[in-house]
Amino acid sequence: MNVAFRVDNCSIERTLEIVGEKWTFLVLREAFSGVRRFADMQTMTGAPRQVLSARLARLVDEGLLRKVPYREPGQRQRYEYRLTEKGRELYPLLVALMHWGDKYMADPEGPPVVLTHRDCGAPIHQHFRCSQGHDLSGPREVTPVPGSGAKLQSA
Repeated sequence: MNVAFRVDNCSIERTLEIVGEKWTFLVLREAFSGVRRFADMQTMTGAPRQVLSARLARLVDEGLLRKVPYREPGQRQRYEYRLTEKGRELYPLLVALMHWGDKYMADPEGPPVVLTHRDCGAPIHQHFRCSQGHDLSGPREVTPVPGSGAKLQSA
């Protein structure tokens, strides 16, 4: 039985409204790499000042980053931007994008960065596993079913 869902409350669409823009992903990339200060983010992303300021403000408003004040000796107070738990939970999404890009978009010499396990140094890999512990090889092993927030299309 194929059930048709309305898409007016689609979680993918709602997520993309927040993070679905190049500069936002680049800001998050830097935040995951430990970059916290505006000037450093601007240098690493190449984002225009106004664009970066707007992206940081949006990520703070959405609860993905939080502003933490700091002051260098003899200078005015400024802010660092640190990932919140909500922001850190986007890490698998960025890793998935990176792995896809490494496979299909990397230079012939290979990927520019390889993510490794801090403890043993082995490269990391993502995979799907159901709550019963079964590993899944791809989307053909997944069945969408109505969730508690599903809105079914009327016939």
